[in-house]
Amino acid sequence: MKAAEAHKMTDEEITVELRRLSRRLFDLRTQAVTEKIEDVSQFSKIRRDIARLKTERRARQLREARA
Repeated sequence: MKAAEAHKMTDEEITVELRRLSRRLFDLRTQAVTEKIEDVSQFSKIRRDIARLKTERRARQLREARA
């Protein structure tokens, strides 16, 4: 996910996507313990996507507070 994609999302879409990604990260961690993971880079990709979404959500909160 690119930052531009996060800019286009609504607040509700961001919340839903954050939940989905958090669940995916949890599942990956569980999978890492129980079996071998083929693509270990998924961890960092998902964490970056979560950070992008949280950053966008916080930027919107700050913009609303200033207005």
